[in-house]
Amino acid sequence: MCGRYSLTTPAEAMRQLFRITGPLPNFPPRYNIAPSQDAAVVRPTEDGGRELALLRWGLIPSWSQGPDSKFSMINARAETVAAKPAYRAAFKSRRCLVPADGFFEWHAEKTGKQPYFIGLKNGALFAFAGLWERWDKGIPAIQSFTIIVTQANALLSQIHDRMPVILDPADYGAWLDPATDSDGAQALLRPYAPDKMAFRKVSTRVNSQQNDDPECLAPLEA
Repeated sequence: MCGRYSLTTPAEAMRQLFRITGPLPNFPPRYNIAPSQDAAVVRPTEDGGRELALLRWGLIPSWSQGPDSKFSMINARAETVAAKPAYRAAFKSRRCLVPADGFFEWHAEKTGKQPYFIGLKNGALFAFAGLWERWDKGIPAIQSFTIIVTQANALLSQIHDRMPVILDPADYGAWLDPATDSDGAQALLRPYAPDKMAFRKVSTRVNSQQNDDPECLAPLEA
């Protein structure tokens, strides 16, 4: 699963990579984004453009009782996302990109659960495949999102058996386009190329969501 990630890239760089056409929200660099917090997503606008919006991490289905119910979910499995009632409608028409420049995973070792920071070898910005939903049974309404996960690639399987779906930039348009049918969208949900990724051990400082600073990303000293 994906339970923490970072987004420290300047907003203007996000505008260029994701072709944002609307205004950019004002938000600081994030080194340890945690569930239930607001984070940036890219989604289509009604006029055919793309916007960067801040949504709550942990999808709340429109039919659920609310954000504190058992139906608030941070990850959706690629293998079942098209069929599960919680995600089915969003998978058809409310797909989004979740910008990130790295994510965390934990591996059981002799000294305890060791956190790893994982990203692209070149440290570049990328995007997870995500879904968003609107829950309007309360005031105010809540817009939320989930990150889709799949089987880990050959590199990350050393740490965990699952990984978030990282989309190739060439696939952003197809993923966001509601005209892409379920089969076409499902075909994009695959493990990312292992030769383009890298990971490193980091401090257990990241274990607490209260810690949100550059130290969360610093390599762990031997």
